[in-house]
Amino acid sequence: MDPISNMIAIIKNGYLAKKQAINIPYSRLNEEIAKKILEAGFLEAVEVGEKDRKLKISLGYQDSKPLIRGIERISKPSLRFYTSTKKIPRILGGRGEVIISTPKGVLTGREAKKAKLGGELLLKVW
Repeated sequence: MDPISNMIAIIKNGYLAKKQAINIPYSRLNEEIAKKILEAGFLEAVEVGEKDRKLKISLGYQDSKPLIRGIERISKPSLRFYTSTKKIPRILGGRGEVIISTPKGVLTGREAKKAKLGGELLLKVW
């Protein structure tokens, strides 16, 4: 299975089970994506486990409602989506965020627009 899709499924299931923290198999890409989601304000904390090399993600809640209302994969292994700087999508009028893989690394949509970089649209979070 695709590691990014696996990560999204684990996050969704963690929220459905009302868990406070979840463990995701470690990869550098998963770590970078999780950190960008954290910077966007949709997660509480991201840590890399020393022994088992897993990502421990603390899920965020506000008034017992999840901070992540939805998370969706855009570009899949079978169908890739690329964008230029001018065509980076806005999610829910700016309340959501898009995560993009650029030549400078994994960035949020706002960071990519500021740096004038395009790339592969990985996922959207709202």
